[in-house]
Amino acid sequence: MKSMEEMIQAAQKAAETIQKQMEDAQGRLDAIEVEGAAGGGLVKVRASAKGRVIGVSVDDSLLVASEKGILEDLIAAAFNDCRAKADAAAGEEMQKVQMAAGIPPGFKLPF
Repeated sequence: MKSMEEMIQAAQKAAETIQKQMEDAQGRLDAIEVEGAAGGGLVKVRASAKGRVIGVSVDDSLLVASEKGILEDLIAAAFNDCRAKADAAAGEEMQKVQMAAGIPPGFKLPF
């Protein structure tokens, strides 16, 4: 049987490994791109899974001064669609790390 000191060292090493895996996953999130759309694709927002907005695309047909309010609503909707997809991609990436570390599904980590 291992001594208490050996078990504590093993637990610390496991925690450090999990922390490193989580940091690596966070780094990968900025490389994963998602795209949200609204208005049947007339407005698109691209972002990283970490939530950094990369670009916005607006179809020329929407560039009419009298339609400004509609355009603003579509941009907000596209951003929200993109954010939801970014959150889903981030959740999937974190779930991979948790599974690899042997952490039960649904267990909330403080990182």
